[in-house]
Amino acid sequence: MPGNAEHTHHIRLRTQQLEMNTSPAVSDDYEGKLQAAQVQLEELQKQREELERKKQELEALNGRKRQFLSSQVELTEKLSAAVTRIDRELYEMRQEMEDLEQCRVCFASHLDKLQKYNPEAWSKEQLAAHLDRATTSAELAADEYEQAAAHFSNMRSGEIFGRGKARRPGASAGGTSDFTAQFRSGLAFNLPVLVLGGIALIVYLLK
Repeated sequence: MPGNAEHTHHIRLRTQQLEMNTSPAVSDDYEGKLQAAQVQLEELQKQREELERKKQELEALNGRKRQFLSSQVELTEKLSAAVTRIDRELYEMRQEMEDLEQCRVCFASHLDKLQKYNPEAWSKEQLAAHLDRATTSAELAADEYEQAAAHFSNMRSGEIFGRGKARRPGASAGGTSDFTAQFRSGLAFNLPVLVLGGIALIVYLLK
Protein backbone atom coordinates (compact mmCIF):
# COMPACT_ATOMS: atom_id res chain seq x y z
CA MET A 1 0.00 0.00 0.00
CA PRO A 2 2.63 2.61 0.89
CA GLY A 3 4.46 1.72 -2.27
CA ASN A 4 1.48 2.51 -4.50
CA ALA A 5 0.99 5.96 -2.95
CA GLU A 6 4.59 6.88 -3.60
CA HIS A 7 4.34 5.82 -7.22
CA THR A 8 1.27 7.98 -7.80
CA HIS A 9 2.95 10.98 -6.32
CA HIS A 10 5.87 10.63 -8.66
CA ILE A 11 3.52 10.45 -11.66
CA ARG A 12 1.83 13.70 -10.66
CA LEU A 13 5.12 15.47 -10.31
CA ARG A 14 6.23 14.44 -13.77
CA THR A 15 2.94 15.67 -15.29
CA GLN A 16 3.39 19.09 -13.75
CA GLN A 17 6.94 19.21 -15.03
CA LEU A 18 5.72 18.39 -18.54
CA GLU A 19 3.14 21.16 -18.38
CA MET A 20 5.75 23.60 -17.18
CA ASN A 21 8.13 22.53 -19.94
CA THR A 22 5.52 22.95 -22.81
CA SER A 23 4.01 26.28 -21.69
CA PRO A 24 6.78 28.63 -23.10
CA ALA A 25 6.59 27.00 -26.54
CA VAL A 26 2.85 27.62 -26.77
CA SER A 27 3.39 31.22 -25.74
CA ASP A 28 6.06 31.78 -28.36
CA ASP A 29 3.83 30.31 -31.08
CA TYR A 30 0.98 32.63 -30.09
CA GLU A 31 3.27 35.66 -30.12
CA GLY A 32 4.54 34.68 -33.55
CA LYS A 33 1.07 34.34 -34.94
CA LEU A 34 0.10 37.66 -33.39
CA GLN A 35 3.06 39.40 -34.95
CA ALA A 36 2.35 37.79 -38.31
CA ALA A 37 -1.26 38.93 -38.12
CA GLN A 38 -0.10 42.42 -37.18
CA VAL A 39 2.27 42.51 -40.15
CA GLN A 40 -0.46 41.26 -42.43
CA LEU A 41 -2.85 43.88 -41.07
CA GLU A 42 -0.29 46.62 -41.69
CA GLU A 43 0.24 45.33 -45.23
CA LEU A 44 -3.49 45.36 -45.85
CA GLN A 45 -3.67 48.90 -44.50
CA LYS A 46 -0.93 49.96 -46.90
CA GLN A 47 -2.74 48.28 -49.78
CA ARG A 48 -5.97 50.01 -48.80
CA GLU A 49 -4.20 53.40 -48.68
CA GLU A 50 -2.59 52.70 -52.05
CA LEU A 51 -5.96 51.81 -53.58
CA GLU A 52 -7.48 54.96 -52.10
CA ARG A 53 -4.66 57.05 -53.56
CA LYS A 54 -5.09 55.48 -56.99
CA LYS A 55 -8.84 56.00 -56.74
CA GLN A 56 -8.34 59.71 -56.02
CA GLU A 57 -5.87 60.01 -58.90
CA LEU A 58 -8.35 58.32 -61.23
CA GLU A 59 -11.14 60.63 -60.10
CA ALA A 60 -8.89 63.63 -60.67
CA LEU A 61 -7.99 62.37 -64.15
CA ASN A 62 -11.64 61.74 -64.97
CA GLY A 63 -12.43 65.28 -63.81
CA ARG A 64 -9.74 66.69 -66.08
CA LYS A 65 -11.01 64.54 -68.93
CA ARG A 66 -14.57 65.82 -68.51
CA GLN A 67 -13.26 69.38 -68.40
CA PHE A 68 -11.24 68.83 -71.57
CA LEU A 69 -14.20 67.25 -73.38
CA SER A 70 -16.36 70.21 -72.45
CA SER A 71 -13.71 72.67 -73.64
CA GLN A 72 -13.14 70.59 -76.75
CA VAL A 73 -16.80 70.76 -77.74
CA GLU A 74 -17.03 74.49 -77.04
CA LEU A 75 -13.80 75.35 -78.87
CA THR A 76 -14.67 73.07 -81.77
CA GLU A 77 -17.97 74.88 -82.26
CA LYS A 78 -16.35 78.31 -81.98
CA LEU A 79 -13.44 77.51 -84.28
CA SER A 80 -15.65 75.75 -86.82
CA ALA A 81 -18.02 78.72 -86.96
CA ALA A 82 -15.07 81.13 -87.22
CA VAL A 83 -13.45 79.14 -90.03
CA THR A 84 -16.75 79.10 -91.92
CA ARG A 85 -17.19 82.86 -91.50
CA ILE A 86 -13.57 83.51 -92.50
CA ASP A 87 -13.94 81.35 -95.61
CA ARG A 88 -17.11 83.21 -96.55
CA GLU A 89 -15.46 86.57 -95.86
CA LEU A 90 -12.40 85.67 -97.92
CA TYR A 91 -14.60 84.49 -100.77
CA GLU A 92 -16.59 87.73 -100.70
CA MET A 93 -13.40 89.78 -100.51
CA ARG A 94 -11.97 87.96 -103.54
CA GLN A 95 -15.22 88.49 -105.43
CA GLU A 96 -15.21 92.14 -104.44
CA MET A 97 -11.62 92.53 -105.62
CA GLU A 98 -12.44 90.90 -108.95
CA ASP A 99 -15.47 93.14 -109.34
CA LEU A 100 -13.38 96.19 -108.47
CA GLU A 101 -10.76 95.25 -111.04
CA GLN A 102 -13.41 94.88 -113.73
CA CYS A 103 -15.01 98.12 -112.58
CA ARG A 104 -11.71 99.96 -112.80
CA VAL A 105 -11.08 98.72 -116.35
CA CYS A 106 -14.58 99.80 -117.35
CA PHE A 107 -14.27 103.23 -115.73
CA ALA A 108 -10.82 103.81 -117.20
CA SER A 109 -12.20 103.04 -120.64
CA HIS A 110 -15.10 105.48 -120.19
CA LEU A 111 -12.74 108.12 -118.82
CA ASP A 112 -10.43 107.77 -121.79
CA LYS A 113 -13.33 108.18 -124.23
CA LEU A 114 -14.88 111.13 -122.44
CA GLN A 115 -11.57 113.00 -122.20
CA LYS A 116 -11.06 112.66 -125.94
CA TYR A 117 -14.28 114.48 -126.77
CA ASN A 118 -13.69 118.16 -127.59
CA PRO A 119 -16.92 119.83 -128.73
CA GLU A 120 -15.07 123.09 -129.34
CA ALA A 121 -13.11 121.45 -132.13
CA TRP A 122 -16.10 119.97 -133.93
CA SER A 123 -17.31 121.59 -137.11
CA LYS A 124 -20.97 122.43 -137.60
CA GLU A 125 -21.30 119.66 -140.15
CA GLN A 126 -19.95 117.03 -137.75
CA LEU A 127 -21.48 118.44 -134.59
CA ALA A 128 -24.69 116.41 -134.65
CA ALA A 129 -22.95 113.11 -135.21
CA HIS A 130 -20.28 113.85 -132.65
CA LEU A 131 -22.85 114.90 -130.08
CA ASP A 132 -24.85 111.73 -130.60
CA ARG A 133 -21.79 109.59 -130.00
CA ALA A 134 -20.62 111.70 -127.08
CA THR A 135 -24.06 111.74 -125.46
CA THR A 136 -24.37 107.98 -125.85
CA SER A 137 -20.93 107.47 -124.31
CA ALA A 138 -21.75 109.77 -121.40
CA GLU A 139 -25.07 108.06 -120.74
CA LEU A 140 -23.42 104.64 -120.85
CA ALA A 141 -20.70 105.76 -118.46
CA ALA A 142 -23.25 107.28 -116.07
CA ASP A 143 -25.36 104.12 -116.22
CA GLU A 144 -22.44 101.83 -115.45
CA TYR A 145 -21.23 104.14 -112.70
CA GLU A 146 -24.61 103.98 -110.97
CA GLN A 147 -24.74 100.22 -111.38
CA ALA A 148 -21.30 99.91 -109.81
CA ALA A 149 -22.24 102.28 -106.98
CA ALA A 150 -25.35 100.22 -106.25
CA HIS A 151 -23.41 96.95 -106.47
CA PHE A 152 -20.76 98.07 -103.97
CA SER A 153 -23.14 99.99 -101.70
CA ASN A 154 -23.24 97.20 -99.10
CA MET A 155 -19.54 96.46 -99.31
CA ARG A 156 -16.39 98.10 -98.04
CA SER A 157 -15.81 99.56 -101.49
CA GLY A 158 -19.06 101.49 -101.25
CA GLU A 159 -17.06 104.33 -99.71
CA ILE A 160 -15.48 104.86 -103.13
CA PHE A 161 -18.87 106.02 -104.35
CA GLY A 162 -19.78 107.74 -101.09
CA ARG A 163 -22.25 105.00 -100.21
CA GLY A 164 -20.33 102.93 -97.70
CA LYS A 165 -22.59 101.12 -95.26
CA ALA A 166 -22.20 98.48 -92.60
CA ARG A 167 -22.75 95.12 -94.16
CA ARG A 168 -26.08 93.65 -93.28
CA PRO A 169 -26.34 89.91 -92.52
CA GLY A 170 -27.48 88.11 -95.62
CA ALA A 171 -27.02 91.17 -97.81
CA SER A 172 -26.30 90.26 -101.40
CA ALA A 173 -26.25 91.77 -104.84
CA GLY A 174 -29.95 91.09 -105.19
CA GLY A 175 -30.74 94.68 -104.34
CA THR A 176 -28.43 95.81 -107.13
CA SER A 177 -30.78 94.77 -109.90
CA ASP A 178 -33.65 96.65 -108.25
CA PHE A 179 -31.56 99.79 -107.93
CA THR A 180 -30.32 99.45 -111.50
CA ALA A 181 -33.85 98.93 -112.78
CA GLN A 182 -35.00 102.08 -110.98
CA PHE A 183 -32.03 104.01 -112.31
CA ARG A 184 -32.71 102.85 -115.86
CA SER A 185 -36.37 103.75 -115.50
CA GLY A 186 -35.36 107.23 -114.37
CA LEU A 187 -32.90 107.48 -117.22
CA ALA A 188 -35.58 106.44 -119.72
CA PHE A 189 -37.90 109.06 -118.24
CA ASN A 190 -35.30 111.82 -118.49
CA LEU A 191 -33.83 110.75 -121.81
CA PRO A 192 -36.32 112.73 -123.92
CA VAL A 193 -35.42 115.83 -121.95
CA LEU A 194 -31.74 115.21 -122.62
CA VAL A 195 -32.38 114.65 -126.30
CA LEU A 196 -34.44 117.83 -126.60
CA GLY A 197 -31.73 119.72 -124.77
CA GLY A 198 -29.15 118.34 -127.18
CA ILE A 199 -31.25 119.32 -130.20
CA ALA A 200 -31.73 122.80 -128.79
CA LEU A 201 -27.96 123.11 -128.32
CA ILE A 202 -27.34 121.99 -131.88
CA VAL A 203 -29.86 124.46 -133.26
CA TYR A 204 -28.28 127.23 -131.20
CA LEU A 205 -24.79 126.40 -132.47
CA LEU A 206 -25.95 126.20 -136.07
CA LYS A 207 -27.41 129.70 -136.00
